[in-house]
Amino acid sequence: MEDKFLEIDGRRIRYLESGSSKNTLVLLHGLGASAERWSHVVPLFVDRFRVIVPDLVGFGYSDKPTVDYTLDFFTDFLEKFFTASKIYKPNIVGSSLGGLISAEYAASHSDEIEKLVLVSPAGIMKKSTPALDAYIMAALYPNEVSAKHAFEMMEGSGKSIEDNIVSGFVERMQLPNAKLAFMSTVLGLKNSDFIVSKLQSVLTPTLIIWGANDPVIPIEYADDFVSAIPDCKFYKMDGCGHTPYVQKPQIFASKVLEFLNDT
Repeated sequence: MEDKFLEIDGRRIRYLESGSSKNTLVLLHGLGASAERWSHVVPLFVDRFRVIVPDLVGFGYSDKPTVDYTLDFFTDFLEKFFTASKIYKPNIVGSSLGGLISAEYAASHSDEIEKLVLVSPAGIMKKSTPALDAYIMAALYPNEVSAKHAFEMMEGSGKSIEDNIVSGFVERMQLPNAKLAFMSTVLGLKNSDFIVSKLQSVLTPTLIIWGANDPVIPIEYADDFVSAIPDCKFYKMDGCGHTPYVQKPQIFASKVLEFLNDT
């Protein structure tokens, strides 16, 4: 994928782009992650879509301003990112924090989105879990040991974590203002309005994908999303934790493509 940058409100935003289709697919990462988190599935989408993968403001290699990282701040960023990158009527896939931002955006912009895929979206769970606690500690005290432990807990499979996932996270969390952005986002999510009350306004055709063994945001929270969104399908990813697009990319991509291509 091609590394690109644009400016939003005077802040340098990094994104990856690949593919030349007239149909656009935007992938939004989760808390503390970056565009690289989608690297396993991007090659499976580029034949059918122009794939755009931003580093959300405050994360990855995008600028990390000293601001309150509220849900409103992120949805405002997403709207401006679409305008700046000339993205119209995209398909959106959002994971965890990216899923919550996508759902919030869709609640007021449903007519501007083709289809929506939410992967273990945040926004329902108001208490922490041991896996999330370990991830927060790894962000605050980034080193190879703490990060590896956190990612192993989040995956929930007992399998070894790829070295580049661990080292990339440690590197990014040591960038200026990275910890501030991370913790401000955590607090912003904790104090945000309950997303369920807004989900009835998501009129975009939606697919929810959830790892059956997700220890970060357990699958028990899925029903709140599925039952609230008017036009919603659900797929449980067996044998997966919080990031099924990393653990089982082929199955994940096939389910997303099946949904996106269904007329």
